[in-house]
Amino acid sequence: MFLKSLTISSRTEIIRHIQFSKGLNLIVDETPGYDDDDKTTGNNVGKTTVLALIDFCLGGSAKSIYADPENPKEVYELVKEFLVNNEVLITLILKEDLDVTDSPEVSVEKNFLTYKKKIQKVNQEPLTDDELELRLMELLIPEHTSEKPTFRQIISHSIRYKDESVNRTLRTLDKFAKDTEYETLHLFLFNCNFNDGKSRQSILERIKVERTFETRLGQRQNKTDFQMHLAILESRIEELQKAKSLLNVNVNFEADLAHLNQVRHTISRTSANISTLSIRRQLLEEARDEVSSGKFLGSLDHLSNLYRQATKQVSGIQKSFDDLVTFHNSMIDEKVAFLTKDLPELDEELRSLSLELSRLLASESELVGLIAKSDSFSELESLIGALNSAYTKKGEYEVLIKQLDDVERNLKEYEEQLSQIDDLLFSDEAKKTISLQLMKFNEYFSSVSRELYDEDYGVTYKVEINKKTGHKVYKFSALNRNMSSGKKQGEISCFDLAYILFARGEEISCLDFLLNDKKELMDDHQLVKIADFAIKNDIQFVASILKDKLPPELNNEEYIAVKLSQTDKLFRI
Repeated sequence: MFLKSLTISSRTEIIRHIQFSKGLNLIVDETPGYDDDDKTTGNNVGKTTVLALIDFCLGGSAKSIYADPENPKEVYELVKEFLVNNEVLITLILKEDLDVTDSPEVSVEKNFLTYKKKIQKVNQEPLTDDELELRLMELLIPEHTSEKPTFRQIISHSIRYKDESVNRTLRTLDKFAKDTEYETLHLFLFNCNFNDGKSRQSILERIKVERTFETRLGQRQNKTDFQMHLAILESRIEELQKAKSLLNVNVNFEADLAHLNQVRHTISRTSANISTLSIRRQLLEEARDEVSSGKFLGSLDHLSNLYRQATKQVSGIQKSFDDLVTFHNSMIDEKVAFLTKDLPELDEELRSLSLELSRLLASESELVGLIAKSDSFSELESLIGALNSAYTKKGEYEVLIKQLDDVERNLKEYEEQLSQIDDLLFSDEAKKTISLQLMKFNEYFSSVSRELYDEDYGVTYKVEINKKTGHKVYKFSALNRNMSSGKKQGEISCFDLAYILFARGEEISCLDFLLNDKKELMDDHQLVKIADFAIKNDIQFVASILKDKLPPELNNEEYIAVKLSQTDKLFRI
């Protein structure tokens, strides 16, 4: 799919209509050059915002349109209020072939309002945030039916205007992305069929929870130590019981005392159960919070105030917080649900145990009263105290051992499930397939890089043991190291161009356009070569660039999609 057009409209007018063509599409400023008395520049006119608006229509965050990229909590209130108050609508048209008039098109419409006034449509069909990404996946990457990688992850390398993707070739996801997420993404991108990525990520999360629980249970000693302590304690209890049996006490006293010991033992076990279940519940909640750490839960009113102050000095900023919150959160909701599925059962068990503990404490109080009325001796009182302490400790050890047994059983189950997946994923056959696919891709990658840079770029992989989880993971990386910022930009562009050719060769769906920011970091000669390559291979290369950094060969109307300036910014506010 190619970009056909991007339209920015309000209730009363069309603010901008940007038409795209195959090949090079530049977003430049027309701000006049400045001297010592004129400090106007081409920055903050909305060049990057064009890229962010396209990304917004493809499921990205509205916040990127109007938040400071270096400090996301800082909102440019002027832009946000303009987008909301004027009910600005963004319409993106994608087309299968720009040269064929009746080729299929996909239209996406989105605004920056919420609730009933919110507009979010694909081909005129209203969609929720959860439905939007699924619908875009069906239309743009129809052969991909697994839940992982997500649509947003798949297209991340095609849309490069944020720091995560502008300066990194392969690791284009956000800073919270795990190695397993990259593993699933790269296996998909290089057409190495693996459909258990979602399951594998979820199992690894549960293993992490169980191991943390195991560590907390055995902070002082391990399971074997607890078992030894329990054996010693049981021997001590037997000795105390024998000593008590030799004392001359009446029958009722003996029966009441035995009942009291049993009750206290049960109280100890019940209390310990409540404590360990509470720890497990806390761990599940902590795991949920860790997984959800990417969610934005800040106050929009507070952000609005901060943005209003910021825009007094800076103008022309980008994107919406409300839509980001819902869509970004949907990417981790299922994992949160998986981690917390045991919480209702834990809560019910804790409630039941609390009721049982209350009943036992009442019974203990009653028995203590009965025993206090019986005849006793100092020796018996000493034995009773020792037995009570021993039974209490015995209950604690028994519960700890049981909990550690449960953890071992759970870990064994999860490890077996993971092993079944990994036996296939890390088999010799799988590695052979990955190597073959990378060789195919590297033919394109090296061919593109030779044409553009007279160098051979490539991608390789290795199997590493993750230090935190102790499990295998595929890690893909570029063969090239220690590049300058300009050359890194060239490598990234070569990779993206090569990937489109590779995907076409493998007959897998991909976006036929690339969005790039900060191309002024690239050498003029190389930028010209990239433009020629994109035109020759029917690829759309959309780039924002400062006009004074634009090579003379590209300063041509046929390459410019939109011109902006300090006096004619993107939204014309």
